[in-house]
Amino acid sequence: MRIGVMLRHYDQHGGGVRVYTRALLDYLIKQPGGHEFVLFFRDPALLGTHRAPHVEEVCVNGGNVFSWDQIGLPRALRRHGVDVLFNPKYSLPLSGSYPAVWVCHGLDWYVMPWASRFIDRLSHRFLVPRYAARASAVIAVSEVTRQHLTKFLHMSPERVTTVYTGIEDVFRTRVDDDTLDAVRRDHHLPQRYVLYAGAVYPPKNFTRLVQAYARVGPALGISLVIAGGQNRFLSKHELEEPDRLQLGGWVKWTGWVDARTLAAFYQMAEALLMPSLFESFGLPIVEAMASGCPVVTSNCYGAKEIGADAALLVDPTSVEAIADGLERALHDGALRRQLIEHGYQRASQFTWERCASQTLHVLETAAGFAPIPAVR
Repeated sequence: MRIGVMLRHYDQHGGGVRVYTRALLDYLIKQPGGHEFVLFFRDPALLGTHRAPHVEEVCVNGGNVFSWDQIGLPRALRRHGVDVLFNPKYSLPLSGSYPAVWVCHGLDWYVMPWASRFIDRLSHRFLVPRYAARASAVIAVSEVTRQHLTKFLHMSPERVTTVYTGIEDVFRTRVDDDTLDAVRRDHHLPQRYVLYAGAVYPPKNFTRLVQAYARVGPALGISLVIAGGQNRFLSKHELEEPDRLQLGGWVKWTGWVDARTLAAFYQMAEALLMPSLFESFGLPIVEAMASGCPVVTSNCYGAKEIGADAALLVDPTSVEAIADGLERALHDGALRRQLIEHGYQRASQFTWERCASQTLHVLETAAGFAPIPAVR
C-alpha cells in the first residue's frame, strides 16, 4: 500500500501537533507490512528528513494554506499515485474520490468559538465540515474529541476512531543527578518551582493559572517556570499577567526546549500546573506523569479523560479552586505519592508504537477504496 502523508505543517509553531506529527511519522514508517510512504512537504529544505528505501519525499509548491491543499497537492497526487492520503492535522483536498484520513486534535473552536480568530472561525464554519464529509475516516485523539466530532460535525460513529497520542520514551527514563544539575544551571532554574509547559492561547487559561500561582507559590518560596510560553494568538495581554501581579523574579520563562531537557524540567518540578479551559488530549499531562511529576489539571474535557485518577482535577474557571488544588499537591505528602504512583501507571498506556499501529490499521481499512492511479 502507498500512503501519502500531508506535511505542510511539519515545521509549524511549537506545541502538541508538531510533536505529534514528527513522532507519529517516525514510528509509522517503521511499522511492518511493506508499505510505501510518499511525504508531501511544503518547505524544500525538509527533503531528506526521512531517508529510507520505502519513503519518497516530495516538495509541493503552493502559495497560501488553501491553495497548497486544494491546488498544489492534488496536482502532486496525480503524479505520485497513492492508495490512501493521510493528514496528521485537519484538512484534505476537497476534490477527488480517493480514500483520505485526517486527525482531529480537538474541536475547541466549536466548544468556545470566542477563543478563535475571525479568519479561523470562517475556516471552522465553512471548510472543516467539508473536510469531515470528504474523509473516509477521522482519527480522534481522545474520546471527548470523538464525541465532539459526532456532535458538531455530524459524523457517523463508524467513521471516527479514537487513537490516543503517545509520548517519547525519554520521559519514562530517570535523568541522572549530574544531568539534572547541568540543566538547572544552563537554564537558570530555581531550586523549587511548579511548571507550565506549552504555548499560550485562550483555551490554556493562562491568566487564571498565574493568578492562582500568585496566591500560593511566592509564600512557599516556590517559583513558576514556563517552558514554551509563546503567544500563539489572542493572548498577548496574558503574557503580561506576571508583571501586572508584580511577581518579579518568581516567574522564569525558558522558551521551548527539546524533549530530553523537558524531561529534566518535569523531574525537578514540584508539580505541573495546567488548568486549561479546554484540552483535547493534553500531551504535557502524560509527559509529566511518566516523569514522576504530580499533575494539577482541569476537571473537564480531555484533561479529565487523560488525567483520570492520576491527576488532581480542579475547576478551571475558579482561581480559588486552582490555587487550592496547587496547595494540596504541594503540601499533602500522601496525595503526592498517590499521584506519582498512579501517574506512572496511567502514562504507561500511551506509547507511540501503539499509536502508530492503530493509526496504520485505520489507513489500511480506509484503503479498501479505489487508489489514485499514478501518472508516470
